[in-house]
Amino acid sequence: MKLELHYYDVFPKVFLVNEPVTITVKPLGKQAAFQGDYEVAIMSMAHGNPNIYPERKNLCRYEVSTDPDGCLRITHIFKEESEHILRITGPAGGQSRALNLSVYALEEDMRGRYPYRGDLHMHTCRSDGAQDPAVVAANYRKSGYDFMVISDHHRYYPSLEAIDAYSEVPHEMNIVFGEEVHLPGNDVHIVNFGGKYSVNGLIAGRAQDLESDRRAVIDNPPPVLTEEEYRKEVAELIPSLHIPEGIEAFPYAACVWIFNHIRKAEGLGIFCHPYWVVGGCDPYQVPETFCEYMTQTHPFDAFEVLGGERYYQHNGLQTIRFYEDRAKGIRYPIVGSTDSHNSITEASDGALICSTFVFAKENEREALISAIKEEYSVAVDTISKEYRLVGDLRLVKYVRFLLDEFTPLHDELCFEDGRLMKAYVNGDERAAQGLKMIYGRMKEMYEKYFAL
Repeated sequence: MKLELHYYDVFPKVFLVNEPVTITVKPLGKQAAFQGDYEVAIMSMAHGNPNIYPERKNLCRYEVSTDPDGCLRITHIFKEESEHILRITGPAGGQSRALNLSVYALEEDMRGRYPYRGDLHMHTCRSDGAQDPAVVAANYRKSGYDFMVISDHHRYYPSLEAIDAYSEVPHEMNIVFGEEVHLPGNDVHIVNFGGKYSVNGLIAGRAQDLESDRRAVIDNPPPVLTEEEYRKEVAELIPSLHIPEGIEAFPYAACVWIFNHIRKAEGLGIFCHPYWVVGGCDPYQVPETFCEYMTQTHPFDAFEVLGGERYYQHNGLQTIRFYEDRAKGIRYPIVGSTDSHNSITEASDGALICSTFVFAKENEREALISAIKEEYSVAVDTISKEYRLVGDLRLVKYVRFLLDEFTPLHDELCFEDGRLMKAYVNGDERAAQGLKMIYGRMKEMYEKYFAL
């Protein structure tokens, strides 16, 4: 956490352009106390050093006095979307000080859009992961995630198990139902994020069908097909797709069939990790020409541009694929996911190392899906200390600001939520009372720091 966050609370941190906003700077402890009068200079990061580029007039100065409550307050209208520096100078105990604090102004299209950090692909012990669904959810919350999906291989019901585990206590972690879809004749990995019924469960004899009748959150999911009926439907789809020579027709049509069902179920269909190197030494998970055709036609709703593997091919090549497609005028939404099989960082160096920032109207399944489809998302890679971000430049700059100025404060609250969630599902009756006592703190934090 930046040292300034320990000494000063600045709020709101984020607001809209062309609207007056009053920013409060509150000392956190007597060692940071204000007294007397100060000068506050406001500079946009976008226009460079005002001493070097004075013609840009990138400097506004205010004389402010310490309020009776010990805070400084500055009212200003920010004219452009950018990070802005508040440079505070003045006396403190007879000595001068120079303090640099940051805030962010956003364009009108971001009105009502709050940053929610989540993961759209992970596994539990219900498939090939290490912990049970409820514990995975708690561990993710401890690590600062606002939303997540349990996307076990072949299975939809583990996500419902995680949701059910916390159904009788209030909490602010959004656990979304979903699955990773694997159907006959197609080895492309696809995540169903938030679909109201299981696509795995549409085929008789599959793991979802055999192990649980919980294959939907609606009363009338589509009927279950035999494998022969499924293959016939996919084969009948092929002529309408005009698939070029050299692209495997049945697997591509199967992808389209799956993505169509995910949309019918009101979910988000994610094309996952085409540059995954199976076992660390095999060829890419998806043939490169097949991957290129998928991103050109993008039958999916979102591309998993970042995942949980640490070798370069996985995230590096997927990122280059995304930016090269953008250069060609091919646009599609992106997400970052851990694809974790162990949610304990000490047990796995791939745990909790990627995520997605989604700028949505609320932390709710439909709002998140809508925001991702509208391309209001940034993929985050925190494999190394120097994090990497993928997305539109304007949103990437904003997420960089959030990671430095907001996320550390946010994650402190999340840690306690997750700790109590984990204690609760492991039988600690006091944890339920603790969750009730702290419920609503995250909502209050967003209201404090975001004037949107």
